[in-house]
Amino acid sequence: MKKVALFAFNGELMCFIHVLLNALDMNDRGYEVKIVIEGSATKLVPELAKEGTPMFRLYEKAKGLDLIDGACKACSNKMGTLEAVRAQGLRLLDEMSGHPSIARYRDEGFEVLTF
Repeated sequence: MKKVALFAFNGELMCFIHVLLNALDMNDRGYEVKIVIEGSATKLVPELAKEGTPMFRLYEKAKGLDLIDGACKACSNKMGTLEAVRAQGLRLLDEMSGHPSIARYRDEGFEVLTF
């Protein structure tokens, strides 16, 4: 099985939609996909979780399929969205000085793509 970890760093909503779309497409094609919300993208979590917003359905679908592996704890804290991440039930990733480790995903056989 192909394994891909999509690290979303960019905090622009229109960039994040491509992470969601690609994750859903890869999942439909049988890939094992994990989305990691990093950097300024962590500020998007409250917006993504608002029902009625353009990205809500895609976000909820990805979340429901367990494609979102989690969000960076340090960046969520820095961007002021730590509580929103927790409220969404997303795992806080912090094994590398408060940040998720790309090496861990590589060690687990994931190809890592950054957005």
